[in-house]
Amino acid sequence: MDMSKFQNKLQCVCNDDVIFEIIDEIECDWGVHTVIQCPNCEKLFSVDKKCIAFQNIFELLKINPELFSQKEKSDYLSNSHQR
Repeated sequence: MDMSKFQNKLQCVCNDDVIFEIIDEIECDWGVHTVIQCPNCEKLFSVDKKCIAFQNIFELLKINPELFSQKEKSDYLSNSHQR
């Protein structure tokens, strides 16, 4: 995945336009993720796969619909952690 897209100003769920901080490796109970963090509200969003430990990237996609391609959306959901 091209992480440079998160280095452009995007609208966060907190309604601010921000440049997200990229955290390459953060651990959850089921593995390691790449996440982005809003510098204002500090919410963490997993960008590699859906995980209940972090905010769902689809919340950002609702307000930034061009952020992920259809393939990226599909890959995100297909790689999700199972409970």
